Amino acid sequence: MPQTTLISFFKYGGLLPQWNAFARMGFPPLKNSKVPGLQFWKALGSGGDNGFSLKPDFSVYALLTVFENEKSAKAFCESNIMAVYRKEAVLHSHIFMHNIHAHGKWSGKEPFKSEASLTESKPVCVITRATIKPFLAPRFWKYVPVVSAAIENFEGLIYSKGIGEWPVFMQATFSVWESVDAMKAYAYENKHHSEMVRKTRELAWYKEELFSRFHPFEQSGNLIPLFL
Repeated sequence: MPQTTLISFFKYGGLLPQWNAFARMGFPPLKNSKVPGLQFWKALGSGGDNGFSLKPDFSVYALLTVFENEKSAKAFCESNIMAVYRKEAVLHSHIFMHNIHAHGKWSGKEPFKSEASLTESKPVCVITRATIKPFLAPRFWKYVPVVSAAIENFEGLIYSKGIGEWPVFMQATFSVWESVDAMKAYAYENKHHSEMVRKTRELAWYKEELFSRFHPFEQSGNLIPLFL
């Protein structure tokens, strides 16, 4: 069975549930836990406004986990650890994915194994992640608002959210697209995104970066619109 990536989003309402979720970022239940088949994981916060902002969104958190196979991923989704995240959530979603293509590193590792074949007509999920060089962070964030506005209501976009391990310097994005063509249209034809890519090459403002595409194969929950 192929490696399986599970990304889960949780939305919390009220100050106490949001505080508990924020505190879990510092003391994630996965830390020092032995989970069968688990190969990589990250506990992630999210950005405010449309998701790509210096302002945090204290109501939405994500958990990214990578397992050696589907069986281990699905068992974890029903585990006591995941129940802790869901307990106070007013909305949540789980998306199971197989990797199509990945390049780059995350915390010095290459977490995703590209074991799935590309099917043009299937939905595609994209994870981008980067550690921004501190002295270039102000210039990086200068361009983010225009690029993030350009993705809103873009044809073929199902869902997008800015996520990250640390504010300002360790940032990631997760997006879901109706098809590979829809994703490519945004990546290569949208002038604001193209300009951001050009600036990235010109200024080299990342210490570490990763880009990865997935085909989702199973979805549950009620936070992200149903697309499978």
